[in-house]
Amino acid sequence: MSMSEELKQLKAFHCDDRCVLSVYLNTNPADRDQQQAAWRIHLKSGLKRLDEYIVASNNEKELTAYRLVKDKVMKEIEHNQNDLAKGAVIFAAADPEIWSVHYVQVAVKTSFHWENHAMTDELEYMLKAYPEAGIVLPSYSEVRILDTAMGRIRDETVYEFDSGLDVWKEQKSVKSSLQRGVGGHTDGFDQRLKENLDRFYKQMGSVVGTMKKKRGWKEIHVAGEAELANSFASVLSQKPESCIHKNFGRAKNEIIIQKVFESR
Repeated sequence: MSMSEELKQLKAFHCDDRCVLSVYLNTNPADRDQQQAAWRIHLKSGLKRLDEYIVASNNEKELTAYRLVKDKVMKEIEHNQNDLAKGAVIFAAADPEIWSVHYVQVAVKTSFHWENHAMTDELEYMLKAYPEAGIVLPSYSEVRILDTAMGRIRDETVYEFDSGLDVWKEQKSVKSSLQRGVGGHTDGFDQRLKENLDRFYKQMGSVVGTMKKKRGWKEIHVAGEAELANSFASVLSQKPESCIHKNFGRAKNEIIIQKVFESR
């Protein structure tokens, strides 16, 4: 299920009494307020305040429902404490059941809510700033595709380019001659290589189009050396949201996402 579809389900959910715990937790280790995993203190104190508030309301049924989901949330975050990103967003209810967990790579302001519906406003804001998107990184040897949402990688797929030329590895000057682009001298070998690469990009353009529909991407971004990025962008059925002339090489995924969305 895509994040957009999940968000629709969360917004449509209501219960007669308060039954939904919404947690937004800042776990960013680079944040000064998060030194020495201060999120643990914020999590426990925030959930404890809600517990005290419900106890004061003298509603045993509501208190039982809250404590069920509170314990589940605590266990979830503790279990994943070594894999936390910048923030955690969780929506939980026991009856009827909701369990929606997202570890995000964007800034999160810590807050806790116990209501008869999921508090999704901040999640919606995150999705607008960092929507479900595909980032395509074409190169001479492969096309790397990152499936992202809210600043974090959901999946990564790499398609390797088979030049169809047996002497590919022996022709060390091929890459440089291609990089010279239009106006540079290319022999028959280089021309055939370029044609094969163009054909490969066209195939990958269809693959990216299918992935966009299947994975619910709102945007597609292309990033790579200028000639390659432009070439790949041209084969897409729809113009990409951005075409960035930068070779990220093997940069960390978090850096790629940050730079791509900063360039929008």
